[in-house]
Amino acid sequence: MSAIELWKAAWPNALSAWSRYTRLRFPLLCEFRIDAAKEGLQGSFAMIRLVDQTVVIDLETVEQLRITDFALEILAHEIGHHVYAPASVTEHTRSLARMRRALPTVEASAPMICNLYTDLLINDRLQRSAGLRMADLMRRLTQSVAPVEISSLWQFYQRTYELLWAMTSGELVAKMDHETLEGDARLAARLVRHYSQHWLDGVSRYGVLALPYLLESKSAASLAHWHDTRDAGLGGDPQGLTEIDAADIVHPAFDETLSGISRDRDDIGETAKPTPTSGRGQTRTPYEFGEILRLAGLRLSPEEAAIRYYEELARPYLVPFPTMRLPESIEPLMEGTELWEIGDPIAAIDWRESLLKSPTPIAGMTLVKRVFGTVQGQHNSALPLDLDLYVDSSGSMPDPRVVISWPALAGAVICLSALRAGARVAVHLWSDKKSVASTNGFVRDARDCLRVLVGYFGGGTQFPLPLLRDLHSGRKKLLRPTHILVVSDDGASTMFDSPDEKGHSGLDVCRQALLDAGGGGTLALNLPDGWESLDWAALNWIKRARDEQGWQIAALTSLEDLLAFARVFSNRHYQGHDVISDI
Repeated sequence: MSAIELWKAAWPNALSAWSRYTRLRFPLLCEFRIDAAKEGLQGSFAMIRLVDQTVVIDLETVEQLRITDFALEILAHEIGHHVYAPASVTEHTRSLARMRRALPTVEASAPMICNLYTDLLINDRLQRSAGLRMADLMRRLTQSVAPVEISSLWQFYQRTYELLWAMTSGELVAKMDHETLEGDARLAARLVRHYSQHWLDGVSRYGVLALPYLLESKSAASLAHWHDTRDAGLGGDPQGLTEIDAADIVHPAFDETLSGISRDRDDIGETAKPTPTSGRGQTRTPYEFGEILRLAGLRLSPEEAAIRYYEELARPYLVPFPTMRLPESIEPLMEGTELWEIGDPIAAIDWRESLLKSPTPIAGMTLVKRVFGTVQGQHNSALPLDLDLYVDSSGSMPDPRVVISWPALAGAVICLSALRAGARVAVHLWSDKKSVASTNGFVRDARDCLRVLVGYFGGGTQFPLPLLRDLHSGRKKLLRPTHILVVSDDGASTMFDSPDEKGHSGLDVCRQALLDAGGGGTLALNLPDGWESLDWAALNWIKRARDEQGWQIAALTSLEDLLAFARVFSNRHYQGHDVISDI
């Protein structure tokens, strides 16, 4: 039997090792290493792709390691990554996020340490519950590790297997020169058994145990053959990563669920106490969010990572975009026929009814025409306002790709709400007249809008008056009314206090833009408390625009303020608005 036939024959039994109902696509069996590399497999002899639920095997490397006869065990192990740990791109990424926090200064090794932890869980289950030869496979694999590659991390990992499977000390790791390794390996074995049903809760605890050995070894290169979840999340779209998981980073020695002993925290040394992470509800920065995605194998630019970040962060807060009501529609209703007279339109003749009455058409006698009445429609139609959004990206604003940017988040919530209601949106990021990024006019694509919102200029502050002027003066009257929304701080005063390049005053340009847009305007600004009573030049221009032109002013200082602003925005401008009659 050839190698490929052997592996094909082992596949059904490998699926049954987990459940007879397990269904996955047939694995990719690559005869040569170069073919495996084309599928994304490098460094190891096997890998998984969580997105398309595919197992890839490098048969050339398998032959070199002399483990061809363990086809059943290897395939069952890879299936375990699909059905048990991590099982999905989202859970894989969540585990990396927890592991990353447990490995300060060596966060880049989080994927490898996560892989070791899930391998322990899977192999222990297959050895004890499925009766597979996982211990024999580990013995064979350890023979391929050169003495120079035996690090303390490798010793810690292998000794854990010996303890899990009651093997004689030295079967997998003959040399243990670390004085605390035996105790840590025992803790690791207990952790694997205790958290087997809730494996995600044990991720950071295993990381805390592995950290000293990782720091001592400098890297996990000696365990490269075990890294079968490298880039496992490539092409995926994990969810739920903007919030920090509510989990303690605690050493297993002080995990009461493992020991069963309640400890007095005052008796534990400061360095040994559990380190609580931020509680649920607190938010990661866009930078940390992007780093976690990259650890999971998603090859994203900082811009693309930021788009996903703000899209996810805004989603729970989307509100229905306000609409303006149209008159109830009128539908024609045929009520019968009457005689067609000379002078009536020929198109009005109902030839079917006329010929049924007489085969000889005679005006005023046999020719008839249809008579119509009207009936009120059953539903009111709703017209969503288009949105023209201007977001400040001057030096007073944070970079949305590094830290949370409230202007970017405000823009994301409003844009996605508008698009969901069927409106079209134009987004402009501005710092000064020349530093402007915009969508290609009014669009219906959320990614186009978010791609502009996550950009950053960081220069001086000068609102792009020519853009506002030209965009609305060139719009046809038949297009839907547009609401102009500016998200900024007191730098929005540059809309009014400076002329455009043609010498027209900013106030005049903004007044005409409001008239051309036809849907009103709002300035959502980060302003100090009591701003209306302050006698600042910038604030005075904003007050003047409000009083003379009707700009609505709303303050945005936090996410809660954003939600309140969205509701006020809807009620103030659109609920109970007069019917539009000229559309």
